[in-house]
Amino acid sequence: MDQQNRVGSKFGGGGVAGASEQAIDRRERLRKLALETIDLAKDPYILRNHLGGLECRLCLTLHTNEGSYLAHTQGKKHQTNLARRAARDAHDPSQYAQQLAAQQAAQKNQVQTKSFIKIGSPGYQVTKVRDPITGQLGLLFQVHYPEIKEGVKPRHRFMSSFEQHVEAPDRTWQYLLIAAEPYQTISFKIQSREIDSAEGMSWEHWDTDTKTLSFQFLFAQQAQ
Repeated sequence: MDQQNRVGSKFGGGGVAGASEQAIDRRERLRKLALETIDLAKDPYILRNHLGGLECRLCLTLHTNEGSYLAHTQGKKHQTNLARRAARDAHDPSQYAQQLAAQQAAQKNQVQTKSFIKIGSPGYQVTKVRDPITGQLGLLFQVHYPEIKEGVKPRHRFMSSFEQHVEAPDRTWQYLLIAAEPYQTISFKIQSREIDSAEGMSWEHWDTDTKTLSFQFLFAQQAQ
């Protein structure tokens, strides 16, 4: 709507919406429409990851919430991939049925997010280490869980900078996450270097008497 000639309007305060405003309005209308008409429980391409976000198996995209995912499903990329999948599956419907059954089974077998009261962060100590033979550098983590839940063993995993949403992604860093109930998950920011996965180059020990997790790894040797 043209607002420039209306009574009481200021020059430059109105005017016809630009292309970017129209695109934003269109995406919002599509998102609201999708929220009202689409049942996510029946979508074979949606996947909830361990961080609480959503992934599109068809397009390999990440989304922070259901609204973002639904807006994606109404976009050109998702619709084009749907058409390509339909054309491909038309030639081999049995393969499509097998893939769909496998995806649905995987969704049912997903681990449900646990809800528990967290009692704070555990104490920890980080030590730089060097292999006496190869000279490789590494880190030793010792994390103390004096009030860990009975029968629970701490777990750890490496996470890329692009998986987290706390800091701006930076390919020069990665994160080591260590978790155990009922403590908060702690994260260590380390260099984004390859971890040596060869036998004996990393080890982990959980001491049930002192309730201490010890985990050590070495960085892979860099090519000369």
